[in-house]
Order: sequence, then C-alpha cells, then structure tokens
Amino acid sequence: MKPVVIAVAITGSVPRKKDNPALPVTVAEQIESTHAAYEAGATLVHVHVRNDDETPSSEANRFGEVLEGIRRHCPGMIVQFSTGGRGRDQNARGGALGLRPDMASLATGTVNFPSIIYENAPALVEQLAAAMKEHHILPEIEIFDLSHLYAMQRLIGMGLINDRPHVQFVMGIKNALPADEYVLDCLLSTLKRLAPNATWTAAGIGATQSQVIEWVLKRGGDAVRTGMEDNIRIDRDRLASGNAELVQVAAALCDRHGARPATPEEARRALGLPLAMPA
Repeated sequence: MKPVVIAVAITGSVPRKKDNPALPVTVAEQIESTHAAYEAGATLVHVHVRNDDETPSSEANRFGEVLEGIRRHCPGMIVQFSTGGRGRDQNARGGALGLRPDMASLATGTVNFPSIIYENAPALVEQLAAAMKEHHILPEIEIFDLSHLYAMQRLIGMGLINDRPHVQFVMGIKNALPADEYVLDCLLSTLKRLAPNATWTAAGIGATQSQVIEWVLKRGGDAVRTGMEDNIRIDRDRLASGNAELVQVAAALCDRHGARPATPEEARRALGLPLAMPA
C-alpha cells in the first residue's frame, strides 16, 4: 500500500468555537488536538495561531509555543506555519519564520475570497520566499488560481525556491477555484509541465473535503489534507468531534484507495525533508 502524507490543518483563521466547540484555539488546545490527530495518522500539521479573542494572530511567541509542544509530543511530525493573510498584518505574516518550522505556506498570487480580496503582492511573495530560503524552510505553494502556478515557476527561476516545491491546490472557496475534478486535472497537468519534480496535494473546503481527498488518491497524490480549518463537520447532521476524527475519515479513504497513512519518516522522505532527530 502506498504511504500518503495526511496533513491536518487544525485551526485556520475563520472557524470559531461558536461554530464547533471542539475547535482548538489556545496553545494548549492546539497541542492536544495535534497530538490526537498524530495518533490517528496525521504526520503534517498546518498551524495558525489565535489571539485570546479567537481573532487571527501573527505573534511569534504563540507559534513558538505550539511548535515546541508538537515537537515534544509528536516525534517526527512535520510542522508547517501559515503565512496566510486573512486577518493578519501584511508586514507580520513572516514574523515567525525565524523559528524554523519544517515548512510554511506560500500563496503566490492574489485571489478573491467570499467577502474579501486575499492580497499577495509580488514583492511580499518574494520577501516570504526569501525568508523561507534563508531559514531552510520548505514552502508549500498554495494555488488558488492557474496563474499562481506560473508565479511559482518565476520564483523557481529566480532561485527563491527549489525545483521540488510541495504544491497544494485549494478548491471549493467561493469566487476562487471550484471543487471540480476537471479543474484539478487541468491544474495537475500544468504543474507537471512547469515543475515536474514537485510533490502535490489538494484541499477541499467544507463539504467537498472528502471528495477532493478521493480525487487526490485516485491520481496518486503525495498527500491529502483534512482538518477543522477547512471543514468542521463529519456530515450535514453532525459536527466533527475534533481533528482526530477528520484524520480517521481521511485514513479510511486512503485504505479504500489502496493507500495508508505515511509514518513520520516516510512523510519526511516523500517531501524531501531532513529526517527528524531521535526523540
């Protein structure tokens, strides 16, 4: 069975506890939820942090506390910081990169979201990419539009990222890429032409989460993504009990498609990351 990296996006910047009380917001909750997801089979965690009032934060100390807790309780797990801009000061989005997580997200272009413009000006994108290069952080290239693949190619040509980035297609956000299997095939064929050495995954937002996971598995993707950042429900009638339950759903889908959750060592090898130091 092929090992597949299960990435869990534990918190994000949009859901609130009023939407699902199991959403991990505090540092302690995030560490505990990540550990439960790790035990369920996740080997990559995508981290946002929140202020005490649940609004998005860029506070490096909070990122550092989450990083330290995950490394203590989840040996070998890949830690990926968000540099996303929803609700965060543009100038602070890369402020935690000096903590040297294994990975960080990097959106390569601007896109419409349901009620805002998610702004990623070329100068900011290049600044974030340069900081990731300086700190030996692998970028996960967040693709919200076909043009963002060409922006990624320019970054490769500039030497700001290497020719083996990890790419994530984000599907199902209103006004951006739809959750459409044909669209995924178009994006994937373009990626393979522009960056044939790249690894890849796709994220389905909301009710599309499981469907997009299956599309990725059918196409031999390197990773799948789940978690409460993207989806807070198991089905229309029931909220998820936590990130671990969503990871269990993803693991069951892997099994259905002849795959299995990668171990931490396998995940690191698949994405070209250094192997974790022994616990």
